[in-house]
Amino acid sequence: MERVRRPSPARRRPFLHGAPSCDRSTQLRGHERLDGWEEPAGDVRRDRARYTAAMSSSAARRLATAADLLALPGDARSEVVAGTVVEKAAPSGEHSLAQSGLTMFLGSFHRRGGGGPGGWWILVEVDIELEPHEVYRPDVAGWRREGHPAPPRGRPLRTRPDWICEVLSPSNARTDLVTKFRVLHRCGVPHYWIVDPERELLVVHRWEPAGYLTALTAGRGETVRAEPFDAIELPIGILFGDEG
Repeated sequence: MERVRRPSPARRRPFLHGAPSCDRSTQLRGHERLDGWEEPAGDVRRDRARYTAAMSSSAARRLATAADLLALPGDARSEVVAGTVVEKAAPSGEHSLAQSGLTMFLGSFHRRGGGGPGGWWILVEVDIELEPHEVYRPDVAGWRREGHPAPPRGRPLRTRPDWICEVLSPSNARTDLVTKFRVLHRCGVPHYWIVDPERELLVVHRWEPAGYLTALTAGRGETVRAEPFDAIELPIGILFGDEG
């Protein structure tokens, strides 16, 4: 084994991470001198190569857009969240009950005439581009007809909804409660509802400049008027399988 002369203890100085790199002209065979210490040159080169590769990979990462969703198979249930394509959870029975109960309640807002208040376009699971790298497929979304005389068309829709509702799934709850929560507020969506089948709760959020205000929290067994659909009373139980 080749012997390498090392500095005496009196000449040693502590190695400080982040210190200026050494003069590469001061090298020993098979080793590299770093401010009084010696490291195998091969290890240094390997670490630098790994760092360079990692930086190149990060720089080359392309943020996903609506085009990536359009390229997926037709039956794919995915969204773009923070520039990444994310698969939506497969709906459970509880999820489907909440979604169908909500759309049943909203039917009188969607239809014109028939004794209901009307005034809305209500759409289920359509792709909505809020920002170039934020393309969501809400469980239910609504647009006021006074601002949109014709129904939203195309894929993705690029007209900001006036109301969005997400039904929580265990695997996607954090996305709905944190990431989407912030993006929807940033994009000025006036109302954001969260339906939680596990806890049997409805939480209604209203846009305010500083953040979403919790305007209402209601549980199974209650009947409420929940904005922006407060023209009609909503029995919360219909979201969780009760008869209307």
